[in-house]
Amino acid sequence: MALFPAFASAAEPGEPPTGSSEGSRKELDWLSNPSFSTEDALLLHQRTTEVANLIPEKSPLIRTTSRSELSGESDTDESLKQSSKKRKKKKKKHHHYKKTKKKTKGDSSSSESDLDTKPIKDKASRSGRNNEKEAAANLDKKTSNLTSNRFVWLDDIQAFTAETFRIDKKPDPANWAYKSLYRGDIARYKRRGESCLGIDAKKQCITWDSSGSKRKQLQRRPERYFTKNNVKMLNTDGIPVCNKSSPSDPTAFIPVFQIEADDPSDTTEVNPLGIYDPSTTVWLQGGCKSADHEPVNTQQTIQEPGMNVNSILMTKVEEHNKKVRENPRDINAWMEFVSFQDELMRGPSPYASKGEQEVRRKSLKLILEKKLAILERAIESNPSNVDLKLARLKLCTEFWEPPALIKEWQKLIFLHPNNPELWKKYLLFCQSQFTTFSVSKINSLYGKCLTTLAAVQDGSMVSHPLLPGTEEAMLAIFIQQCHFLRQAGHSEKAVSLFQALIDFTFFKPDSVKDLPTRGQVEFFEPFWDSGEPRIGEKGARGWKAWMHQQEKGGWIALKPDDDDEEEIDEDQEIKDKTLPKWHIWLDIEYSREARHWLPWRPDKTKKETEEDCEDPERQVLFDDLGPSLIQLSNPDLQHQLLYSFLQFLGVPCTSKLFPSNLYIAMDENNIFDSVLSDEKPLSSLDFPLCGLNSIGHMDTMLRGRHHIGHYKEGEEFIKNVFHVLFLLFSGKEKSNLSICWLQYEISKVVQCLQAKNKKKLKAQGRKSKKLAKNLLKAPDNRNHLSLWKLYAYLEWLLGNIDDARKVFDTALCTAETGGLKSPQLCSLSLLYAQLEVELLESIEGAVMSRAVHILTKLAESGPYVPYSGQVLSVNVLKARKTYEHALQDYLSKTPVSDQDQVSDANHLVNLVGCYALFQYLTVGIDAAVLIYAQTSEKLEAPGPQTCENTGENFGIQNFPTALEAVTLLHTNLLRFHMKISVYPLNPLREALTEALKRYPSNQSLWRSYIHIQRKSHSASKARRFFDGVTRSTNSLEPWLFAIQAEQMRKKLTENVQRANAGEIHSTIPETGLTNRIVALFEHAVQTENGTHCPLLWRMYLNFLASQGKKEKSKGLFYKALQNCPWAKVLYMDAVEYFPDHLQETLDLMTEKELRVRVPMEELDLLLEV
Repeated sequence: MALFPAFASAAEPGEPPTGSSEGSRKELDWLSNPSFSTEDALLLHQRTTEVANLIPEKSPLIRTTSRSELSGESDTDESLKQSSKKRKKKKKKHHHYKKTKKKTKGDSSSSESDLDTKPIKDKASRSGRNNEKEAAANLDKKTSNLTSNRFVWLDDIQAFTAETFRIDKKPDPANWAYKSLYRGDIARYKRRGESCLGIDAKKQCITWDSSGSKRKQLQRRPERYFTKNNVKMLNTDGIPVCNKSSPSDPTAFIPVFQIEADDPSDTTEVNPLGIYDPSTTVWLQGGCKSADHEPVNTQQTIQEPGMNVNSILMTKVEEHNKKVRENPRDINAWMEFVSFQDELMRGPSPYASKGEQEVRRKSLKLILEKKLAILERAIESNPSNVDLKLARLKLCTEFWEPPALIKEWQKLIFLHPNNPELWKKYLLFCQSQFTTFSVSKINSLYGKCLTTLAAVQDGSMVSHPLLPGTEEAMLAIFIQQCHFLRQAGHSEKAVSLFQALIDFTFFKPDSVKDLPTRGQVEFFEPFWDSGEPRIGEKGARGWKAWMHQQEKGGWIALKPDDDDEEEIDEDQEIKDKTLPKWHIWLDIEYSREARHWLPWRPDKTKKETEEDCEDPERQVLFDDLGPSLIQLSNPDLQHQLLYSFLQFLGVPCTSKLFPSNLYIAMDENNIFDSVLSDEKPLSSLDFPLCGLNSIGHMDTMLRGRHHIGHYKEGEEFIKNVFHVLFLLFSGKEKSNLSICWLQYEISKVVQCLQAKNKKKLKAQGRKSKKLAKNLLKAPDNRNHLSLWKLYAYLEWLLGNIDDARKVFDTALCTAETGGLKSPQLCSLSLLYAQLEVELLESIEGAVMSRAVHILTKLAESGPYVPYSGQVLSVNVLKARKTYEHALQDYLSKTPVSDQDQVSDANHLVNLVGCYALFQYLTVGIDAAVLIYAQTSEKLEAPGPQTCENTGENFGIQNFPTALEAVTLLHTNLLRFHMKISVYPLNPLREALTEALKRYPSNQSLWRSYIHIQRKSHSASKARRFFDGVTRSTNSLEPWLFAIQAEQMRKKLTENVQRANAGEIHSTIPETGLTNRIVALFEHAVQTENGTHCPLLWRMYLNFLASQGKKEKSKGLFYKALQNCPWAKVLYMDAVEYFPDHLQETLDLMTEKELRVRVPMEELDLLLEV
């Protein structure tokens, strides 16, 4: 090896680079080198030979290699081959050495150069380890190293001379094989400074002490927040710094004392485990606790972070234990203790030793078992408390099988049969247990529940008292049962239940009123089975009339009307046999659902018997509905029953469902429909309670609604129901029923407008106008302005604007001159003005418009004069003053009774609407917004509770509160203004967000919110808002509309990206919208209300299917069935998404006793014909 490798190429050009003999190589390597000195070389050679005589010749050290590739074109002679063999043999030894070195990490004090030469020394010494070792030890250590390793380091030689050099007798063939020297032969150093070596000695320095441990430290990356140590640190609470001896003053400065740590030798003897507190340690040492040391000890314990967290947790545990020990009757304390377990499990256990803390797993089962133990202790102390038992059962769902759970529930119901809230939870639990579910079981369970509660209500169950609110809860359970049967496809049973209860409530004979409920039911059964017409059937007279006639001697047989022969509109069921089998099945099933929802009765005029019924399921036996009949003595609840039945039939009315069964019954995807309200934001009438399928409609998500309203038989049924109810009521109630009927007709017209079906719209318009005129001809309704308002609105919707104006003007002229004091007049004028304002193309010149004329005449309280084309400025000024005074009077007025409060609230809303619209047209948008702001402030002051309670006492006709309605008017006006002129979005967004925080279940406000957000490029504000609302409320609407907003955004993004307009640069990136929507769905279905909401599961299933994820969709379908096994629409959706599994789905429906109107065998027969 050359002494100066960098100058190895400076050999004479004539000579070959390598030779076969040793001499020729010596001449090449040394003699041609100008720095070679012969005398010094001979001198050093003599010294080395003297030493070599004492030590036997050892095998020369050959460097181990890790690669066997040759770089360059070199001659491979025998010596190279031999050396390569030796290198292979030595490889194992080299690796073995490395392993041992890792195990015994050498002296940390040894220098870098020692570490580098050590492997070579060890290898040499190992190769010649024999008996002569002792002789070698006697010689100078440095000389032996020098000779045996053939290395000369300047540090190792005693005589430092200027000409110190090294003789290399043996060649190193590895230099031919590799591009560089072996790294062990090169001294490592690090440069400090920026200048070149040799230029400035002051700035240059070479360091030899870069140890391996430092290198390892440099390579270690900083830990991220989600690593085990950091998660533990984040979960622990902060360290409170306080001095217990100082008085508690939050503003005072808290000094942190610098305390010197005590000598550990003092404490280890008396406190070897470190388990005694400082005062005990002092006592054990023989000292006494002094007052001076107390703050020090306190401070010391607080400053230790590890001890601090444990001590805080232990203190909390002690506090909770103390609370429940001292006051075991405190249910809230027990519940807090249970919820505290989650916090306790987040941090390390304060009771475990150090080793256990490392091994301990945060097991969910461990938490559940601890909670269960606490609840069982709580129940021992409070055996009659239902909340604790319910909490225990909720926990047990994680551990137990469904049959065991049902037994526990049955025990609980047996102990508390008079608790209606418990019954509701029990029914929902049984209804949503897929393994044990069947329709007949659950239906009989509803019957048992209502029978038991009726017995408690009558007082025949002496053991348990009647709880307050039982009657209301019974009606809620009854309505829930009807919706359950509707959703399971048993429409006939649901309709029969309503028919029976209305007859049982409103047509009860006086002779049976004093009997208990079961006794009355026994008298009712003969009437039901007699074949007499029931509510909604032609010629229905009711139970009371039938009883009187029976006492006199039976009915007189009446001849049927021959002239009113029913048209048979049965279309051919299979229209196209070329369609796939699943498609044909869906068509026929849907058609029969729509036509056959009424119970089948044998027609005696045609001499039919019960055996003539093609489908026995269409007949309803008294045994199916007898147990569910209940007594309703409260008039408000009786009205609620009627409105619930009308709603069930698809008639929109002011009633809302009870909160307990709203989301379970929600299965229709129409809550997002807002075509009309987007086009005409001011005047769109908002029909309450969207989201429920009316009877006869069971559409799949992809198809949407097939037809509007009902078929002829269904429409006839609804007409008969209204005629029977008109006989029952008079005055205001009768007018309200007329309004409901007309609203139903308007809703059908609106659906035709949304579907853009002109032919259907024309036919529907004719029918609706005929009905409206007939209703207005009735003597009670001639002066009823609400009906006139709806009739005029109907004409306006049909496009007959001039006719509508005539109707409005006629109504205003004939109305009494009550002016602003008449609520109906205010309401009529407001709608008329809103419709006129919507015709305006801009706000300029609006002062002279027809709308201003209408509002001015309303304020004048004089006789109405039709619009002549101009409005006097004096009249405008007078009207403004009148509105201002009227509004102040109403805001300062206090209502006397609940009924007054509801009517006053409606009147106030209409008055504010008129005044704000008047200001908008005469002054501008800011003046109108100011009025809404002032009114909202006044209404917020007493708190919304006073208004909300008006309707929710019985869940009856829950009119929106005054504040909610005012906010709706406010936001609608802003939306309209933004439509016709330029206006910032922020005021509208702020108004909507404030309103939605207060009323998170208002669907109209949500529709407006997602409508304004869909055009925004930045979704982050909306997402933060949705997140905040979902955390603060149990309502499901925020989840549904958050999902809808994201889906609209995804659709918009896809439309932009798929546009056929050359190269499109999407301004709205996709950024994982699919994953976001799936995450929203997952969170929503885990909420209490979302778990059993069929609509939510249908939306989720539809979304996954639209993404083409068939396997995931199938898994989700079965997951949905685990929570909503009664919803037939889910099965029908599944048939559409997974047509290959039609038979499997039908078998599942049959097994669970859901209504299948077209069995597979019948379909095969129909296809053969």
